[in-house]
Amino acid sequence: MKMIGKIIWVLLLACSTTVMAQTARDKTDILKVLENQRQGWNKGDMDAYMQGYWKSDSLLFVGKSGPTYGWQKTLDNYKKGYPDKSAMGFLTFGIKKVEFLSKDRAFVLGSWNLKREKDEPKGYFTLLLRKINGQWKVVADHSS
Repeated sequence: MKMIGKIIWVLLLACSTTVMAQTARDKTDILKVLENQRQGWNKGDMDAYMQGYWKSDSLLFVGKSGPTYGWQKTLDNYKKGYPDKSAMGFLTFGIKKVEFLSKDRAFVLGSWNLKREKDEPKGYFTLLLRKINGQWKVVADHSS
């Protein structure tokens, strides 16, 4: 009986180490998605910025005007609100929390800050990301 207990303990330890390793790699991958978005934004390349989002009609973006559904509609709204590089400014993120809800879903809490010539708007965001075909994508974004 003691031997079975030791075997179970070793198996549990091995499984938890594997899950932690996966989570660390996935966290790095999620932070890379956000960094790629930030870099695209700061280059004035809205299409590059949008690559972090799930290219689906089911993408949900919630901002000051309420919910928007769909990748294309979200892109159109961004381009309307930020028509050129000067309107886009220089974006920085402050990541406060990355929490895994399951092996293929994660929650991110962060802050955003835009430095522009005449103003410096800032706020917070919550993101739901899913691992889709091996890549992390934002499937829901609530920014204020």
